[in-house]
Amino acid sequence: MEPFRVHILGCGSALPTLRHFPTIQVVECRGKFFMVDCGEGAQLQMRRSSVSFNKLGHIFISHLHGDHCFGLIGMLSTFGLLGRTATMHVYGEPGLGAVIDFQMSAFCRDLGYEVEFHPIDTTRQQVVYEDRSLTVETIPLNHRMPCCGFLFREKPLLPHIRRDMIDMYGIPVSQILNIKNGSDYILDDGTVVPNDRLVTPADAVRSYAFVSDTRYMPQLSEVLRGVSTLYHEATYDEENIEKAEKYCHSTARQAALVARDAGVGKLLLGHYSSRYEDEGVLLRQAQEVFPQSHLTKEFDVIDV
Repeated sequence: MEPFRVHILGCGSALPTLRHFPTIQVVECRGKFFMVDCGEGAQLQMRRSSVSFNKLGHIFISHLHGDHCFGLIGMLSTFGLLGRTATMHVYGEPGLGAVIDFQMSAFCRDLGYEVEFHPIDTTRQQVVYEDRSLTVETIPLNHRMPCCGFLFREKPLLPHIRRDMIDMYGIPVSQILNIKNGSDYILDDGTVVPNDRLVTPADAVRSYAFVSDTRYMPQLSEVLRGVSTLYHEATYDEENIEKAEKYCHSTARQAALVARDAGVGKLLLGHYSSRYEDEGVLLRQAQEVFPQSHLTKEFDVIDV
């Protein structure tokens, strides 16, 4: 099975601490690498991780709070210093385009490669990226400013060929793709070998949802139904639920409620408030609702 994993490079919230970097993730799917949010220090964290600068081609920014995008211009500048020539694609609300244009005119006049900005409507669920193996959809969220999450979903895979059956019937290589696409095979004497004897089921489709800063949204469970792995911000514990409501954030328990109601495979917690020296209280409150809850930390690599 091709790799589908998430590299956690930062999982803190707005106030810098010595324990956590702000939100930075890299989603790796079938050999392609996508950054999700680009907090301060993103390029340093990439250097410390196993993710190559050269493999990154697309950056998705959830919203224009600094802890989610302050690392972007520095990283784009460094790519230029490294001699990058491939286009970098950046996705975000329209205001981000104006920010990038200003910063690049001030700091990156001779970048040496193209930065292509793709404006997205954070109020709509829509596909904003697609290739032969993957789609990326926006997830509208409820924050103090326009904000969305992102849903990475594999496209259905073809079934696996049964090598023993291919050898037994002497089926030529030229017919394998037809069989994978559902065709039966007809022997020279006219005997039909049904397709289900020649293949085994395809691997299950995997999906990863990134839910950035948001007030608790019970209706998210419908959007996230059956997702393999969910990352949901968990800024506060239940004692600080009023702060969560005031600043349009979620508690760990609320994140777990979304995960439970959506029937996801596992829940990743992050975006911790700097008030917590130990995020164990967040984990305990989440696991009381959804046992498959996990804390994230820098340099975790999580299989979706």
